[in-house]
Amino acid sequence: MARAEPRAVLVALTRPGVIQAGRLAPRLPGCSLLVAEQYASVVAGAVRHIRTYQGPLRDKVAEIFPRFEQLVFFLSVGAVVRLIAPRLGSKHTDPGVIAIDPAARFVVPVLSGHSGGANAFAERVADVLGATAVITTASDALGTLSVDILGRELGWRVEADGLTLRRVASAVVNGDPVALVQEAGSGDWWRGPEPPPENIALFTRTRDLAAQLDRFAAVLLVTRDTVPPDWARRLEGRLVVYRPPLGQS
Repeated sequence: MARAEPRAVLVALTRPGVIQAGRLAPRLPGCSLLVAEQYASVVAGAVRHIRTYQGPLRDKVAEIFPRFEQLVFFLSVGAVVRLIAPRLGSKHTDPGVIAIDPAARFVVPVLSGHSGGANAFAERVADVLGATAVITTASDALGTLSVDILGRELGWRVEADGLTLRRVASAVVNGDPVALVQEAGSGDWWRGPEPPPENIALFTRTRDLAAQLDRFAAVLLVTRDTVPPDWARRLEGRLVVYRPPLGQS
């Protein structure tokens, strides 16, 4: 299931940064460009959606933070952190934030790598610029699955509270035994170049796992059915349920 193009803004306040932003903007349909007014002429005519600002950039960040899904700064990570710090709320509501050095060598997701999509967007941007995406999120760095966004591209809806998600994600990245039971939905949930990590045991029916629940630190259940009552009781705090949309095999 294809996702809509994210609302993105590229932010640059130095001449080198504006030049790199001008290279990137035409390759990201619908993105906006926000640059320091004195350097707007560098990309004038080459970029459609361009806005300028005067004065402190932090004042403009307060304006754009809630309006865009991806904020891409051509600044150091430290400078970006200071700019966005007063705006931070929750990973479930904050936009993705990315920092790119002015030479466009490294693309670093700073905020909302998973929930906000910054990791995936950073890889896309890096591909356009011929840069290196520096992904530090544990599941991505270790080549394992991401519990909170598993199946998102397929339209799956996740059922679990925040504490359970954190516990189960910890089990996955720490290499603890984790069971994934898929009774419904597309089998195209794993996009890695290699098979899923060895600590992820795959099952196709809940009854195949019922007798060995206690050997797993966590269980991921992909189903449209009601969770068995004994599972809910025995797996409290370590069960994440995914609901695929109807019509998906």
